[in-house]
Amino acid sequence: MLSTLQSTTLAPAARAEAARFEIVSREPFAQGRSFGDAGPYERIIGRVFFSIDPLAARNRAIVDLKHAPVNASGRVEFSADLFLLAPVDPARGNGCLLYDVNNRGNKLALRFFNDSPGGNNPQDPGNGFLMRRGFTVVWSGWDGELLPGNRRLQLRAPVAVSENESLAGLARYEIAPEKNDTRKENTLKPVSGAGHGAYWPTERGLREARLTWRCRPADPRRPIPRNQFTLHVEEHTGRAPTAQLPAVELELPAGFRPGYLYELIYEARAPLVHGVCFAAVRDLISALKHGQGEGNPFGKELVFSRAIGFGVSQSGRFLREFLYSGFNQDEAGRRVFEGLMPHVAGAGLGSFNHRFAQPTAYGTQHEHHDWPTDRFPFAYETQYDPLSKNTDGLLRRALATNTAPKIMHTQSEAEYWSRGGSLVHTDVRGTRDAAPPANVRIYTFGGTQHGPGAYPPKPGVGQAAENPGDYRPQLRALLLALNAWCDTNASPPPSRHPRIDQGTLVGWRQSETHFPRLPGVRYPEVIHQPQWLDFGPHWRSGLITRQPPQVRGVYGVLAPKCGADGNALGCLSPPEVIVPLATHTGWGLRSREAGAEDELVGLKGSYFPLPATHAEGVKSGDPRRSLEERYRDLAGYLRRLSGACRKLVKQGYLLEEDVPRIVARQKKRAAPMFTQAKQEGR
Repeated sequence: MLSTLQSTTLAPAARAEAARFEIVSREPFAQGRSFGDAGPYERIIGRVFFSIDPLAARNRAIVDLKHAPVNASGRVEFSADLFLLAPVDPARGNGCLLYDVNNRGNKLALRFFNDSPGGNNPQDPGNGFLMRRGFTVVWSGWDGELLPGNRRLQLRAPVAVSENESLAGLARYEIAPEKNDTRKENTLKPVSGAGHGAYWPTERGLREARLTWRCRPADPRRPIPRNQFTLHVEEHTGRAPTAQLPAVELELPAGFRPGYLYELIYEARAPLVHGVCFAAVRDLISALKHGQGEGNPFGKELVFSRAIGFGVSQSGRFLREFLYSGFNQDEAGRRVFEGLMPHVAGAGLGSFNHRFAQPTAYGTQHEHHDWPTDRFPFAYETQYDPLSKNTDGLLRRALATNTAPKIMHTQSEAEYWSRGGSLVHTDVRGTRDAAPPANVRIYTFGGTQHGPGAYPPKPGVGQAAENPGDYRPQLRALLLALNAWCDTNASPPPSRHPRIDQGTLVGWRQSETHFPRLPGVRYPEVIHQPQWLDFGPHWRSGLITRQPPQVRGVYGVLAPKCGADGNALGCLSPPEVIVPLATHTGWGLRSREAGAEDELVGLKGSYFPLPATHAEGVKSGDPRRSLEERYRDLAGYLRRLSGACRKLVKQGYLLEEDVPRIVARQKKRAAPMFTQAKQEGR
């Protein structure tokens, strides 16, 4: 039987939500290795069970909660997978819970902070950063769209019903295929992406499903006759039948064309009450911090004084909407997270808390462009939106309840091109800089893409090699600064992002950014511009009745201005961008082979090496100064690079321990380039 809420010793008005924990295993992490003062760590694996009151004021924001089944006590029950990395002796930790909002069920914190290979069964501590610093790392399932497999963390959400019948409505999916290698891949696609379920089609939904295609988002939708495609619905085991989503695949015998946008709309049934994802995180963190819940893995000891939420991309958008929807206040009225670090979330929220929610979907310039993920409010500052005629801000509810956390919003340059990133720190028309509250810092990693590309750089589906600029060393420094800010109120480094008033945030066209004209390089003629979308008259209540939506307006976006070498100005750039061997951009263009040529490659950047010598630059018509002119030789380059690193350390944007690693890495990458320059100069 699932647990009911437990009262604390406080007054009844302060009654708090508590969870029941079911711990399956506790085992050594990293073969029992000891990490400095924190000592050895252990892996704690299990599940957490929730039971919430659908009538409670702090749960009212959850769409369709009133339609969820209740137990004998009138409470809604659900559960989630749980995974923790904690010091064997919790008292030896630093007192901070680091909650890594998993991305599509996948654990990312070790990859981003520990330079670890990552994976969903972590054993490799990488550089050991989080452990050496004493963090307790927590993951839990929150995404109900996922299918079982690959140790993905799952949320087992309730299903909305009405008078014992599942609710019906429209579900919409978009398939944007890349180049295929086999005939089967070219004719059969999961409608919601690999590893993801989709909503059950009704009988009418299967019979009357609509499929269209178009080359680009603004193109007219062209229907594909119903007798030319088939929907395959396959139930997966491993979840309660009422909570399980099936795998739905679209078969198109004529084949999918790379780069085209295929939109599928059908009547669906049994929507998940997916907004419980926010309550699940709220109540888990509250229980761990305050020693509540039967079977709490840390007992009743209060070993955590603070919690920080970290999320990458989809997970960062989760944190922004979690905050906006008022879930940083627990059932006892207490602050849940003392700090938040939404990373590469851009200006987006998510498809997390509406009927037939699709938490994996997100909008970019080319794909899912008109999905309900990029919507007002975009900024932490309270603003007026002349399109919707609303006044709002991400912090409005938290400020009203005195539960606002300290926030470090971090993003790559790619967010300005693919995710409306400028709207985080401007007004909605892009005419003035925003004035974020004192508890917010914003950092833009110039010359980087959404996630660091591999080295040596390779093109992927783009026309140029992907950007390998690496912001992770700076993320480590900022996490420690955020922890200190939450713990002792120590002031963190100032925000660093391009600004309108400093002339470093400008219109995105080449004449405005001053990106140099490089031989053989095309500059984007498109950018992602979030839209004001009309999903029908009940959308504000979380119900979509119009699919596809109508576009009612477009918000104004800007991009960083470039220096003479094409690298962004006004940003907190990595050392390898400050002292460049190449031009690193936040945009990349799709190749002809990938389809939709010259559309943006979502979330990717480009890498254009500098000419080795002045003569090479003159011969190719490249206006950028060569490596030879900038640094003379490898030793000169390394001196400049070391100086840039020392400056970042002094400013608080880089840790001393990362300087030797950065210099050694860049030396290895630069040496062949300077050898080439020396040979060409003979």
